[in-house]
Amino acid sequence: MFTMPEHVHIVLWPENETISSILSTIKQSVSKRAILWLKDNAPDFLERLLDAHPGSKSSYRFWQRGGGYDRNLRSVRDIHEKVRYLHENPVRRGLVSRPIDWYWSSASAWESGVDEPLMIDRHSLPPLTPTDDDQASGLMH
Repeated sequence: MFTMPEHVHIVLWPENETISSILSTIKQSVSKRAILWLKDNAPDFLERLLDAHPGSKSSYRFWQRGGGYDRNLRSVRDIHEKVRYLHENPVRRGLVSRPIDWYWSSASAWESGVDEPLMIDRHSLPPLTPTDDDQASGLMH
């Protein structure tokens, strides 16, 4: 998992759940906690989240409308490439000079082996092999 100031990236390998149920669980939980936090700590900001439609009930919308930018990763090479891309995202945006310097990235967890601040499942990421185009991942295994 990886968070940026205005969006989140997550690489999932669902085994017994659908992607939609996983995302729904994550989004509902985060949304409820964020709105409760805002009510207690920044009530004036809640107006920005108000989602009002003519003739219907108003509610607070934490997440943007739409399905996001989901992609199916079909090869080990694709998985490693996307994780590397996500780790480099804050560097490309000019937020930090090295991927491991972005606090809310799994890049430092990959490098150090310590799951802080984000827990990662190293064992579920298949290692690159010579049949994966000999592309070095830059990830520790």
